[in-house]
Amino acid sequence: MRPRPALLLPAAWLTTRALMLWLLAHDTLPLLGGGGVAREVWRLYAHWYGVLTTGAFPAHDPLWQYPPGAGPVLLSPALLPGLTYFQAFVGLTLLADAAITYALARAGARPGRSPHGAALWTGGLPLLLHVPLARYDVQVTALAVLALLTLPRSTRVCGAFAALGALVKVWPVLVLLGVERGRATRSAWRWAALTGTAALALLLARFDNPLAFLRQQGGRGVQIESLGGTALALATHAGWPGTVRYQYGALEYTGPYVSLIAHASLVATAAAGGLLLWWRVRARRWTPATPYDAALTAVLLFTVTSRVISPQYLVWLLGLAAVCLTSRHTAQRPVAALIVAATAVSAVVYPVLYAEVEAATWTGCALMLLRNALLVTAATLSFTRLWRTTGARPEPLRAPTRSRGVSTAVSGATPGLVD
Repeated sequence: MRPRPALLLPAAWLTTRALMLWLLAHDTLPLLGGGGVAREVWRLYAHWYGVLTTGAFPAHDPLWQYPPGAGPVLLSPALLPGLTYFQAFVGLTLLADAAITYALARAGARPGRSPHGAALWTGGLPLLLHVPLARYDVQVTALAVLALLTLPRSTRVCGAFAALGALVKVWPVLVLLGVERGRATRSAWRWAALTGTAALALLLARFDNPLAFLRQQGGRGVQIESLGGTALALATHAGWPGTVRYQYGALEYTGPYVSLIAHASLVATAAAGGLLLWWRVRARRWTPATPYDAALTAVLLFTVTSRVISPQYLVWLLGLAAVCLTSRHTAQRPVAALIVAATAVSAVVYPVLYAEVEAATWTGCALMLLRNALLVTAATLSFTRLWRTTGARPEPLRAPTRSRGVSTAVSGATPGLVD
């Protein structure tokens, strides 16, 4: 007997997540990171948990670079007493993962929607092996996904979820970029401001040094997996004397021209922001998928121009691509395919062959060139398709026509929808 279609998604989710848990349990294997993936939780996050329980953020820890909303997320394992910090953290990450899957499946089951979003998330996340279970990016992505999926029904709830996500890791605020102009935009941003202000006030009252993360951001360099890092890795083969150093929680290049590359990345990020604002001003037509498509485009542009492109950033992109695929109006299907391909390559980069990337061998350079080329192509294609589906397009000049002896020429400009 063939299984019922409604059971296929839960069965796939359970199977793939069991495999991810098995990989996490065997994290000490050399090809799985030699214990480095899980160490982020049981050593670093657990250490921060101990500091946060005293009512203060780790202000003097250079590894702490997260907004104050990250505090409650890192404290959340206390909700599961009887488990170790590591077990509780992984359990809550799986719960957030399940919530995303359920929300995508429910959205895809509505009339005019598609189940492909839930399928992409269910099958795409395991491509990162066990890394998503040992980072809190799944929880952040859940807030962004819920913000987008609740937008058609409530701009207030959308704004609230986006604000909470931004307090945890900043980037979810970008999901508000594509909200339709007018009353919807005003409502979403108003509720985002109200929710963000209230939550921040609560954190300011509860914790000391909630804004300490800001002092750590300015000193960040160029991470080896970023576009600038790839350029510097290739430069080592031409005699560049730079070295790799562990700082600010990542492997970064140090040496001549690193500061120049870092500043160039910041300029590129500012340019990406300007490009998105230009699109927003010029956009003339909104489809049901425009908020989803715009969110994916924005996060892609800010990702590829960042000084840091960690493997867990692909979790964000997979979540947003999955939201796009819940709508039959989306223009981002080929972009989603590129993101899935980049995700698969990222798993080879980290943790499987990370030593090759760190040493800037030709194999490591080739992997980074491939992964980053996929992301740059995805970002470029995403913006191009977003522009075409929302931008005004002049209508071709028509030939003169005669009606009752009167010659008229009809010309004009009307919004066009290009897939």
